[in-house]
Amino acid sequence: MMNRICGLFAGAMVAVLCDGMLAGCSDKEEFWWDDDRSNAKVVGFVDDSLVIVGDFRFWHETTERWNGEYLEGRGAGNPRLCLYNYRVQEDGPRWCDSLSEEKSSGWFGGRMTDSIVWGGVLGEYIKLWKIGDEPHEMKLSKSFEGCSQKVSVQRIHQWLDGKFIALGSYSMNSRTFDNALTSLDSGASYCQYAVLDTVARTITYKRLDEKLKWIGKCDDVRAWGNDVYCLEKNIEGMKLSLWMDNILSDSIYVENVAFWDLGTVRLSSLSFYGDLVYWGYLFSLKFDEKKFDFGLNVRPMSFPGFGNFVDDEKGFVSYD
Repeated sequence: MMNRICGLFAGAMVAVLCDGMLAGCSDKEEFWWDDDRSNAKVVGFVDDSLVIVGDFRFWHETTERWNGEYLEGRGAGNPRLCLYNYRVQEDGPRWCDSLSEEKSSGWFGGRMTDSIVWGGVLGEYIKLWKIGDEPHEMKLSKSFEGCSQKVSVQRIHQWLDGKFIALGSYSMNSRTFDNALTSLDSGASYCQYAVLDTVARTITYKRLDEKLKWIGKCDDVRAWGNDVYCLEKNIEGMKLSLWMDNILSDSIYVENVAFWDLGTVRLSSLSFYGDLVYWGYLFSLKFDEKKFDFGLNVRPMSFPGFGNFVDDEKGFVSYD
């Protein structure tokens, strides 16, 4: 018992001395960044040759306390945005810019326009990073029209009247609460999409009205000018259709497209990337004819990870 009391007394005395005199009792702290960058992902495509890539670096922190306690911390930060040529092999990125912040902070939500990447938490704020410019954050005010449960936004595309349509992560015609337009038969409280107005700094969550109800069949949707374009896939028939204002403009069967593999297409999402379309393979649209165009026919091998690209002429580009 006496030894225990003496030990407690000695510990208390050390604490008093350290607090009072700060002699030889300071913590030892170290902080460093990894040399290499990690988790490179495709954020979007600028055109038929340039891809937008986001990555970050891990940081490490250790603290040796004066009392013998050892603490470790690790996180991701220093987010970087780069442009690479995915059609022709080059030595590295065409352009890069990075932020000094110690948290990655969700900068790479996706492509918003040809030159702007979005991130943040929509419904509260949005982060905008334009290629060649300083990134910035914009607070948003939210409202609801005919619903009360907001969409968890994963995609943003250009929309009517200079605004943007915000959609969830899944195909619009899937049966899930997690996305836009999926809540067609899940109750009126669930919003199906949102409209983002960057001028007014608002985001409005909505359900489809009679005019837009037709886009409930779409896997992805966006507007060019006053026209609404819709991508619809049929997995059973392995068919892809393009609709414009609810009029069928073009359709193709996977088996008729050179270089395409049924397994790759079957397991891939279908989405717009600006003027391009991704469905396991990257191709484009002929807007004057309102048809699919396979002049560009590239497979991003590890999408949405970044690294290797191969085209229908067996051209290979790698940045691994």
